[in-house]
Amino acid sequence: MWKRLLRIWRHRWLDEDDLARALPAATLERLGQRIALGEQRHTGQLRIHAEAGLPWSYLWRGASARERALTLFGKLGVWDTEGNNGVLIYLLLAERAIEIVADRGLARQVPEAQWRALVARMQPHFRAGRFEEGLGLALEEVSGLLAQHFPARPGQARTNELPDRPTLGR
Repeated sequence: MWKRLLRIWRHRWLDEDDLARALPAATLERLGQRIALGEQRHTGQLRIHAEAGLPWSYLWRGASARERALTLFGKLGVWDTEGNNGVLIYLLLAERAIEIVADRGLARQVPEAQWRALVARMQPHFRAGRFEEGLGLALEEVSGLLAQHFPARPGQARTNELPDRPTLGR
């Protein structure tokens, strides 16, 4: 019971101001530029979404950051890219949790253990409050995977299907 109450308190304590301090506008701009630059190397689409805490409905039923990331994967349209190779990088500030959700095109190519290893390499950055550094590492590695499995071809017409600038939630 106490563990649940502590989790709820932690998620309700943090708000948009905390999120803006962790990821200020200049950081969001730089991350968006890194996404755009990375997408020149492959045909995939990358999104970053960060939230201060989970919504009440998730906290009430004890849902995980992973469950929220999967929901946002759909809400943000990452699942709906032409090549089925979109990737959502989700940061939950209250738990300093990171989740990476890859669409089926890329998920078939990259084993789950490789995704877990990437998240493990990012964790020290998030624990230390170096969110831009951790997200930058994720962008670099995920772009590398996309370039390996879905490389951009010279002269290939490409459209940017999803916004590059990271989005912030509650």
